[in-house]
This record gives sequence, structure tokens and C-alpha cells, in this order.
Amino acid sequence: MNQIEVNPRVCNGKPVIAGTRIPVTVILDQFASGCSLADVQRKYPELTRDQIASALRYCHAMIDHSDLQAVTA
Repeated sequence: MNQIEVNPRVCNGKPVIAGTRIPVTVILDQFASGCSLADVQRKYPELTRDQIASALRYCHAMIDHSDLQAVTA
């Protein structure tokens, strides 16, 4: 997951795509709002498909290694 970096000096320490200031949460928000991979790539042409996939893998790893409780909206 070297495509994701966490640096306290970048975006207040939020996980971002390495070499950018694009937080992983922005990518998740795009998918959550119904965007396709192609939509995300159009909105963020500087991101590669692999970088976007790395963001999703990062989220999976974080969820897989934490004790989460269900949140009701």
C-alpha cells in the first residue's frame, strides 16, 4: 500500500494518495455517491486506476483490522 501516505503535514494527517493531496475519503465519497471508476478518473485525471484501487484496498485493510460497530444513519 505504498500508494497511500499518511503525513501530519499533508491534509491534517489524513490518508492521501501518495504524491497528491487527494484524501482516500474523497475517493470513497465518489463511489458512495454512485460514481463509476470511469467517473472518478474523469474527475481526478491525475489518478491512475491502480492508485484508486490502492485507496480501496487501504480502506479494506483498515476495516479488516479494526473493531467497528454498526452505525445507523
